[in-house]
Amino acid sequence: MNRLRRYLPAAVRVTLGAIFIYAAVVKIADPVAFAGSVAAYKILPYFANYLAAAVLPFLELFCGVLLVLGYRVKAGALIIAALNVVFMAAVASAIVRGLDIDCGCFKQGGDKTSPWIALARDTVFLAMTFVVLKLDPGARRHPSPPMQEQ
Repeated sequence: MNRLRRYLPAAVRVTLGAIFIYAAVVKIADPVAFAGSVAAYKILPYFANYLAAAVLPFLELFCGVLLVLGYRVKAGALIIAALNVVFMAAVASAIVRGLDIDCGCFKQGGDKTSPWIALARDTVFLAMTFVVLKLDPGARRHPSPPMQEQ
């Protein structure tokens, strides 16, 4: 049990980081298709779809790298948690409005991912960020060393 508590947070952190790196690389490889996926949600104005498609993958990549490296873990996990909340709201909105769209999460084109599966997957990712924030030593606040008088 002690080993599990010791290694689980790091395994979850690295896995979550790798997932977001993969998702980012797929989107970066085809930004026009990703912009189309963003536009399919019919939430943002036209120009903002391209802005989101240009910025989101690099934010995902950056935060994924932070998690994998174990550097600035809390910041990376908090941003990924916020992104997941936004993604979940967008997918829920698509479900409520009856939009038959692909989530655009990991692949562009091809078979569609059910919005319910995307929502469940994002819920798991959000839970993973909470595991990282709560249990990973790199995400906990460390007190600053006291200032030494000279």
